[in-house]
Order: sequence, then structure tokens, then C-alpha cells
Amino acid sequence: MLTFRNLSLRRGGKLLFEEVSLTLYSGQKVGLVGANGCGKSSLFALVQGEIQPDAGDLDLPGRVEIAHVAQEMPATEEPALDFVMAGDQELVALREAIEASETDGDGPRLAELHARLEAVGGYTAPSRAARLLHGLGFQPGEEAFPVSRFSGGWRMRLNLAQALMCRSELLLLDEPTNHLDLDAVIWLEGWLRDYPGTLLLISHDRDFLDAVTAATLHIAEGRIRLYPGNYSAFERQRAEQLSQQQAAYTKQQQEVAQVRRFVERFRAKATKARQAQSRLKALERLELIAPAHVDSPFRFAFRPPERLPHPLIRLEETRAGYAALAVLEGVNLALAPGDRIGLLGPNGAGKSTLIKLLAGVMAPLNGHRLPAQDLRIGYFAQHQVEQLRLAESPLEHLRRLDPLASEQTLRDFLGSLGFTGDDALAPVAPFSGGEKARVALALVIWQRPNLLLLDEPTNHLDLEMRLALSEALQAYEGGLVVVSHDRHLLRITTDQLLLVHDRRVQPFDGALEDYAAWLTRRETQGANDLLSEPRGAHTADERRDRRRRDAEDRRRLAPLREALNRSERQLAELAQRQQTLAAQLAHPELYRDENKPELLALIEAKRALDRSAEDAETAWLSACEALEALQAKLG
Repeated sequence: MLTFRNLSLRRGGKLLFEEVSLTLYSGQKVGLVGANGCGKSSLFALVQGEIQPDAGDLDLPGRVEIAHVAQEMPATEEPALDFVMAGDQELVALREAIEASETDGDGPRLAELHARLEAVGGYTAPSRAARLLHGLGFQPGEEAFPVSRFSGGWRMRLNLAQALMCRSELLLLDEPTNHLDLDAVIWLEGWLRDYPGTLLLISHDRDFLDAVTAATLHIAEGRIRLYPGNYSAFERQRAEQLSQQQAAYTKQQQEVAQVRRFVERFRAKATKARQAQSRLKALERLELIAPAHVDSPFRFAFRPPERLPHPLIRLEETRAGYAALAVLEGVNLALAPGDRIGLLGPNGAGKSTLIKLLAGVMAPLNGHRLPAQDLRIGYFAQHQVEQLRLAESPLEHLRRLDPLASEQTLRDFLGSLGFTGDDALAPVAPFSGGEKARVALALVIWQRPNLLLLDEPTNHLDLEMRLALSEALQAYEGGLVVVSHDRHLLRITTDQLLLVHDRRVQPFDGALEDYAAWLTRRETQGANDLLSEPRGAHTADERRDRRRRDAEDRRRLAPLREALNRSERQLAELAQRQQTLAAQLAHPELYRDENKPELLALIEAKRALDRSAEDAETAWLSACEALEALQAKLG
């Protein structure tokens, strides 16, 4: 299907790759990996015809239907279902042609068009689109909402659904899991495994790559090489190639030996036993993949906590939620140093609410939150990234936390997170999402927390940084609670899983691999509940009671829906203003010395706008969770 012949590509003055010759076949599912800036997205642009190669040829059959996820954030008043169906371009064209033929009264042409519409599944298109929306986490009824009512992350899910709706022969996906929770990631895996066309997938989620792909394209050092097998197979093959780099490999083995010594020393010690078992569980995989990542730019560790009180924090019969409506009830939880907890549960069940409750960001409605006197929390969530001071450098951010630390000490630490040379001194405003996430993580790590609360910490992080974070978390001595759609991170850094579901927090009965089966059982049970009705449901009295209950439910839900609508309108307006400011801040000329006053003014405006957007996002989340909680309570 796709053939490269002596292909070379430059962007600006940088050579991305040269003399590439390889063939991808119809139906092949291929992962595309490599360091940030190596040319993965440029390769996608090349395949789509947006740019041309500097040398060589790219052969692609002329009539191949290519689908990709749009990066812009739409804010139209079009219903979500119609927006998704627009991904099937032939379907859109047929509907327009039918409408024109009906106007013209062209009977034979109309019959021909209706026959074609049936052949392409036009009559089942709404149900196909609705299934895509449901799989990606949208709730029943939301398919009728206008696109403008959804926040940025949910609009990206709509863009993904629109790409999946296209009956494509070649599908290009660039980090499709970034805005998804674990439930949606598991659903997308199954969809892509069944996809009949050719898939090119850029992802930093190794479990996702392993589950979906059967070949790997690796871009490095100006070359593209095709490896048979999924990402784990690629790591093994590359490790064999790199084993000749004996000095680096030996260094990796020394780290493995250090982990072994820790395990042997503390395995029998009660206070360290769980931590030792956690490291032992990850050791086998660490030994396997270490040689493949000897050239990683990231190598850091959490600084030891100054104190480790036991327990770190307790929740007793805690009730939490919004506007007096409970999202969680009866939560009893005690966290101690060495605890490694991963949170599972459906979207909207309250995982982030539990994290906020532990962090002290949210006060309990009832019950008790009892922190230890020496508790020091390291809390990472997406809003931490948004609260960075855009005019300041990574070094200046750290200086605010620790004015007495020497500049060399701070720069050495930032270097371990990939901020070397001038990068440590540059303002964060033009940084990528991954770079900003690394700055926010650096601030958490430097504060020496004894309790880490991580809410989707891997969003925008590449594979090398995710590996470095996983290794650092294995050596961390404090307590850890993490929400993540990255199952590899959960698997090698946690040893206890809690399920947040139906307003309860309880141990999950099974391993991480069993969660997909739990989701399937839950979906099946929900469908069965809808199909079953109690005896007497169709009597006059029952119908009258049901109408009365429905009216009461609508009355209670109405003010929450109104609050949600207000928040959504405000978010849409603020998002548009943020996009305008971001475009201005991305202009290179703005960072010249003579333009500094304008830069500072724009940065201050963006800071104020980001604060407003954060407040609006909080109000929107509160309205969403309050509405979901009441809907769940009403059944």
C-alpha cells in the first residue's frame, strides 16, 4: 500500500531522515516511535501530501481514503452526532446529492443514490456514530448536544470519533490516547484491532502499542527502520543491537543490581516488604528493556522525604462531592509510607474527586480527613501545568521553591529531566505540552513529598520520560496514589488496586488485566437492566407513578443542567480567547529583546485568562459531577 524509495526529508535546516526504502502492506498495523523532534509528525504530513520529500519517492495508490484526527478544536453549534457522521465523506456527499435530486425531481437518479446509500451503510450511520461516541466515554443523550458545549478534551474525543467514522483504508493516529481515560483506551484498542485497513500509530503508551500493532517503525539518527512485532518485540531487537554499547549497558546493569540489593535487604522487613515486592515485580521487565534505552536523556530520582509518618493520612466515613451531592460516600482509607495504590473506575465515578480529597483541594461534606502532622503532599494534575509562570524559566520556577539551593545543583537536577544548557534558562511560554509537564513534575519532585498524588501524570510525556518516571517511582519511599490510562505505569509502580464505583471505594478483586473484563460485565449488566422491567410496569397506576417520578426528577435536574450550560458557554468563550493568545505567543519575533514589553503584556493577559479558565473549568467539573451524581442516585 505504502512504499518509500530512497526517501529523504528535511525541515528547515535539519535532516530528519534520508535514503529510506521500505514497504507497508494493506491491512498492516504499524507503530511509529522515536524521540521528540525526530520526524514522526512530519512523516504523517508527508503521507497526507501536505509536504513533499526533498529526494526519493513516496508511492501511495491514488484512490486510497486516508483518515486522520484533526488538531483544531471545533466550537460549532452542530450536534455531536452529526459532527461525527461528517467523518464519512462519501455519506455526506450522497446525502447532499439526494437532497439535490429530490429538489430536481430526478427519479432514476434518486433511486440510484438511495441504492448507493444503502450499500455504504448510510441508514445505519447514526447508530455507528452513536456507538463510537459511547465507546469514547460520552453519556447517552450527549450525542444531541452541540459541539460547543463540550470542553477541549471532549472535543478532541469528538475529532477522534469523526476520524474513526471515516470508512478509510489508511488511518493515521497521532497520540490518540492523550485525552482518554482507561475505559476509553481499552475500548479503542478493541476497535483498532478490528479495523480492516492499514494503521500508522504514534503513541507513547507501550501497552496500547503492544495490543494494537504488529510492526514498528523506528526513526533515529536520520534513518527509519522497520521491525517485525509490537513495541515490546522492537525493544528486545533494539536492545540486542545496542548491547555493543558496553559501557552504557554496564551502567544499566549496575542499576538493576542496586534494585536487587534493595529487594534482598528489605524483603523480610515488614515496613519495606511491600515496596520490595513492588520492585521485584518490575525487575524482570526492567532488565529486558534497559539496554534499549541506554541513550535516554532522562535519569532522575525522587529526593528522600525528610519524614515518613505512619499513617500519612486517614479518611474516616468520608463523604465528598459538589453542592451537597455526594460523588463518594462512606470512604475509609489509610495511607502509609510504601503504599502503592492505583485507582480504577468508570469515567465520572469519582477518581479525581478522591485524589482532590486526599490532596486537601476539596473538603469532605461529612466524615473526617485526618492528615499526619508532618504530611507533605506532592500533587500533580493537569491544572498544575496550566499554572506555570509563562515568563519564567524552569530554573526560576525551582528558585522560587528553594532560594538557598545553588544554581549548579538546580541545573544538574533540571538536566536529569532533559532541560540542559539554554533550555533551563528559557521562558516556558513556547514549551511543548510535554516540556511543560516535565517542569510541573520537577516542581513536585523537588519538594520531597512523602505522599504522591498523581492524576494522569503521563499525558504528553514521551516513552523515554515515562520509563524514567516509572523507574523513579519504583525507588520512591513515600506513599503513592495514581490515576492513569497508562497501564504499564500502573503495572510496574502499584501493588494495590482500588475500584471507585457506585460512590464507593473498595479493593478491586483481580489484577489490572481483569479490569477490561469487569468493564464488559458492567456493560452487559446495564443492558440487561434496561431490558428487564418489573411485573406490573404497564398498569395504569404504575404508569402514573412513573410519570410523577420522572417529573420530580426533571425538576431536581433542571437547575444543575442550567448551571452546566452556563459553565459550558463560558468555557467556549474563554477557550477561543486562549487560542488567540496562544497563537500570538507562538510567534518567534515576539521573543526578541526589543519586543519584551509586548511579550510581558501578552503573558500577563494569558495568566489572567488562564486563571479565569481554571475557575470556569472547576465550575464546569462541579456541575458535571453534581449532575452525574444526582442522575446516578435517581437511577
